[in-house]
Parts: sequence; C-alpha cells; structure tokens
Amino acid sequence: MRPRTVDEIVGQDHLLATGSPLRRLAEGRTAMSVFLWGPPGVGKTTIAAVVSASGQRRFVELSAVTAGVKEVRAALAEAQRELARGTGTVLFVDEVHRFSKAQQDVLLPAVENRLVTLIAATTENPSFSVISPLLSRSLLLTLKSLTDADIGTLLDRALTEERGLAGAFELDGEARSDLLRFAGGDARRALTYLEEAAAGASAQGITLIDGTIVSAAVDKAAVRYDRDGDQHYDVISAFIKSLRGSDVQAGLHYLARMMEAGEDPRFIARRLIILASEDIGMAAPSVLQTCVAAAQAVALIGMPEARINLAQAVIACAMAPKSNAVVKAVDAAIADVRAGLIGTVPPALRDAHYPGAKQHGHGQGYLYAHDAAHGVASQQYLPDELAGARYYQPTEHGNEAAMAERLRMLEELLGRRERKAE
Repeated sequence: MRPRTVDEIVGQDHLLATGSPLRRLAEGRTAMSVFLWGPPGVGKTTIAAVVSASGQRRFVELSAVTAGVKEVRAALAEAQRELARGTGTVLFVDEVHRFSKAQQDVLLPAVENRLVTLIAATTENPSFSVISPLLSRSLLLTLKSLTDADIGTLLDRALTEERGLAGAFELDGEARSDLLRFAGGDARRALTYLEEAAAGASAQGITLIDGTIVSAAVDKAAVRYDRDGDQHYDVISAFIKSLRGSDVQAGLHYLARMMEAGEDPRFIARRLIILASEDIGMAAPSVLQTCVAAAQAVALIGMPEARINLAQAVIACAMAPKSNAVVKAVDAAIADVRAGLIGTVPPALRDAHYPGAKQHGHGQGYLYAHDAAHGVASQQYLPDELAGARYYQPTEHGNEAAMAERLRMLEELLGRRERKAE
C-alpha cells in the first residue's frame, strides 16, 4: 500500500503544496539533497521511493544501523558508474543520525558534486546529530505526525483497493477507533495491525473486523479512551489530582493509560509544567525544570522513548512537597488590579533617565539596594493604596519553609506594615 506518486502521499500538506521544494523534488524538477526529520511511520521512506521513481532514477537504500564506511563508498562508486551511463541515483539513508562523523564525511563530496540525490531520514534533530557541512548543503524538511484523519484515509484505501484487501473485509466503528489509537500516527503500524486483524477474521471465517478481533491481532487491550470526550477529561483530571495528592503509583497508572490510548504526549507534558508551578511551586522549584526538560525531550526524541522522560517528571511531581502559594499569590495580585487597587508608582521608583524627570521629583530619594545592609533597602515599593499588601505567603512545606523564614526577615528589613482593614 506504499504510495506510488506524490499525490497518493497522505499528510505533510505543508511540504507538498504546488511548487514546494518537496513536490519539485518528487517530480524530478530539482536535484537537491534533503534531510527528512520526523517521527516513525510518517512517510520518510515513501517520499524517497516516490522521488526515485521520477526521472527513472535508481533507488538505493542504506541503513545507518548496518552500513559502514565501506558500504557507503561502494554505493557511491556504483552511483558514479550509473551516472556515467546517464542514470541518476537517489540514495536513501535511514536513521542517518546513527552515522559517525567519518561516515557523514564520506557523503559530503557526493552531495556537493550532486553525484547522488541524498535523502536522509532521521527521528532526531539533525542540528545535533549531523555535521554542519553536510546539513548546510541540504534542505531540512520537518515532517509532522499523521493525524487520525490521515491514518483513516490509509485504512480505507487498504480495505478497498485491489492491492490491499480488495473489499473482502469490513471494519466496524469500534475496531476503526482502536486501530487509530494503536497506530499512534504511524502508518506502517496501522496497516500492519489491519493486516493481522484481517488474517484473524479470515481464520474465523468472518468478514467483519470488530474490536475484539483487533485486540487479539494487536495482542494488547483496547484502552477505552475518547480523546475528545468524557474519558479524556476524566483521566487527565484523575492524573492531576493523583499527583497533587502525592500518589506516585496512581500518577504512573494514569500516565500509562493515556500513553497507551494514544494521547498526545505534548498535552501530558504541558499539564505537568502547569502542575509544577500550581501545586508545587517554591516548595520544590527544581520540579518545574524537570517538567520543562521532559517537554523538550518529547519534542526532540518523541515516543516511545519520551515515555521515560514523562515518567521521571510524573514521579518528581508526585514525590515533591506541595504548595499552592504561587498560584494564590499571583491570583490575589490580579484580583487587586482588577478591583482597581492600582495606584501610582512611588516617585522614588519612577524613571529618572529623561530630561526634566528630576523636576517632577522622579527618582528623588531612591535607595540603591546594593548599597544597603544585607542588600535590602528599606523604602516603599508598592503604591500607597497597596502598602502592606501581602500576596505570596509561603507554606511550611519543603523548600518553602526556608522561603517563609527568609520572607519574614525581608519584611522586617523592608519595614513593611500590614495592609489596613477596609
């Protein structure tokens, strides 16, 4: 079911518009070399095969996992002989990020002299894994994960076309939803699961593929989870509340449940980042860094490897001491502003760098904090209307206990007074 022409390629609309570099490459109107960066099963090999079919070019595939310098040199030598006979070569290198610097150096002259049209596929950011000279002589194209609609189109083709199942089987709604979730945006996986499900149905002498048959074919339970319905909101709610409640086991369970159901890992990472400040905050400030790093790992390496990074962030969130003092502080400050408690900036704090500022008293009496004892200058920073306001009130949990003690010391040095009752 691999697409044979550029028009049969599903997804990647941002790269396949009329006149785009990838379409021109696929139509044989350019000889540029490209790096295709994207998750597994989104069409990197397919694009290379389609490009090779244009202009009757040879298609040579190397895997960076098994090919060494010797194999690369041999492929380039054969490409040179074929070029002398008038036949160009499309050299497809899968998982190019696994090539050593020496192996990449071998490719450089061939790319520079256009001996071959290099199409290199990688699931990792080429900026970190490919030598600069090779990358600068090529076009970097970022492929996106296939959507459920894209995978659905491929399933429909496979069910109806002669080179697929040729209409011999039907797929019910439940089975279709399961296949979309199990696929996780990977076209190869979706078609493999459909093929196995069809074989299972055939063995039972039936033509309708239902959820039970799909589960048996995939050899994993179908997790009932509607990414746009109640299950989505119920599970993410339970996930956040479990972490807030410090139940690490429950947090890992709901994480696994979402990942197995095909939830977008970026969504999970975003919720962890929010929780790190909303429910942990200054009680364990390093947890926010852990969650941000997990989100970056999701973007850089993708699934399934990023499941480990997400799990580390989940464990850090669950095990950390909890405090909601940060969110209470900012919300209290916003509430005052919305209520009109704004006031004017104290004259000593106003900008005094423009001509005439001193005539208005701007900057007069300002105390430079670094000249004061302990680096804290006792002066009024808040507007008069808010003098004595206290927004951040740390708890006694974790690191925030020390923050509470430091805040008491700072308040004393600042000479702060409590806001008068209305």
